[in-house]
Amino acid sequence: MDSTPTPTGVMLIVCDEAGRLRALDWEGYEARMHRLLRLHYGEQGCVLEPARDPSGRTTALQAYLRGEVSAIDALPVETAGTPFQREVWRALREIPVGTTTTYSQLAERIGRPKAVRAVGMANGANPVGIVVPCHRVVGANASLTGYAGGLERKRWLLDHERVHAPSA
Repeated sequence: MDSTPTPTGVMLIVCDEAGRLRALDWEGYEARMHRLLRLHYGEQGCVLEPARDPSGRTTALQAYLRGEVSAIDALPVETAGTPFQREVWRALREIPVGTTTTYSQLAERIGRPKAVRAVGMANGANPVGIVVPCHRVVGANASLTGYAGGLERKRWLLDHERVHAPSA
């Protein structure tokens, strides 16, 4: 596991043997990250190694945090999860930088309009926050709801992306 400083605390980075991101989380939330990794991969299901930045993961994350918000778009991510969770996580990566969507809109986007709660659960089980931008999902009334790293970090990420989003 590697770590990198951010404006909102130290971020933990976990990659697999091929250098694909498997988990990102905040220092202090290691227990959650390890729980999600065990849930998705089992006790021995995935060999995890420090990122060592051979393909620029830490560099891309630092560029994102400096305002180059598209720097993380092409980072390789490999998540286990259920087929439904992976479908939700793919849809999360399609939410444009600087915008938000609701759980209901996300459920509609994947063609499952009645699966709002399941979408929320999949969103909460996302092991690769920021790169798979679960922070861009808000409540039906646009309120900030749940974020594993805390609502202050979610607010910071959304504000950061709004400021640095490319102009249309």
